[in-house]
Amino acid sequence: MWSFRWVSVAIAGAAAAVTLAAVTLSAVAASSAPAPGVPAQRTAASPARPASPAAQAAPIARQALTGPVVALGDSYTAGEMLPLNLTSQPPGCLRSPKAYPALVASALKATFVDAACSGAGVKEMVSSQRTYLGTNPPQLSALAPNDALVLLTLGGDDVGFLNVLHTCMGLSITHLGGGSPCESHYTSGGTDQLAAKVAAEAAKMAAVLGAIHTRAPHARIVVVGYPDLFPQSGGCWPEVPITNGDIAYLRGIGTQLNAMLADTAAAAGATFVDTYTPTIGHDICQSGAVKYVEGLIPTSLTGPFHPNARGQAAMAAQVLAALRA
Repeated sequence: MWSFRWVSVAIAGAAAAVTLAAVTLSAVAASSAPAPGVPAQRTAASPARPASPAAQAAPIARQALTGPVVALGDSYTAGEMLPLNLTSQPPGCLRSPKAYPALVASALKATFVDAACSGAGVKEMVSSQRTYLGTNPPQLSALAPNDALVLLTLGGDDVGFLNVLHTCMGLSITHLGGGSPCESHYTSGGTDQLAAKVAAEAAKMAAVLGAIHTRAPHARIVVVGYPDLFPQSGGCWPEVPITNGDIAYLRGIGTQLNAMLADTAAAAGATFVDTYTPTIGHDICQSGAVKYVEGLIPTSLTGPFHPNARGQAAMAAQVLAALRA
């Protein structure tokens, strides 16, 4: 969901800002006509690599699909260097063979097309995305009429959680870890700015799902929600320097984001996969052997505030269970 710039946060305690641009429905709708030519991701796609032991251990479906599995979305879809897929272009998207779409494609014995990219939002579905290492084409251009399954996690970068977490951590330091300074910041003036961003994202997501269906009319579209990042009570300041009150506030924003994705998917006739409920108790404040999402300073290979290998395997298991259903 958040870009590679979080590495500098973990090292230096400061995050670079991510510039997010609002995308109008007309811009997304205009993308419905397939772009000329075949995107590099599809021509360079290789068979998906084997799933991790955790994913293989689950009772998962093994039937082959008749068409490719396509991954779209942000760093939670890409895998955020968990580790990096060195053959995937551009390298700056930080895609990983251990990301949940790769595990799902492997379990289904399907051809895998990975267009996801760290830092992507709705805008990057229809516009090229410049990364530190190369430019990713508009993600919708990776779709084709014979696609069988499209997996999508999107919305976190449009809400701006990179900047939000940076702000919350900074405010927690100035308030010595007490109160809810971040909630006060984002609700000043009587309007919850983050909740408003989540609500505004619904129409954009609906347009994205419509454009996916136009380009891949026979594909099953699966919207995969975000896992549980925050403990159900309390926090772990200063290890993760966000106050307990703000942990509760951010957890609420996360559940609103997932609810919006679920409602939008249902309205579009897509499948929504809940990865939040199954990952409760595996949040950023848990021990290294328990957590599915890393905190500010990762204890396993991935970006801060991103799913580790266990988290991605858990997400893959939920997707496969939904496909069986």
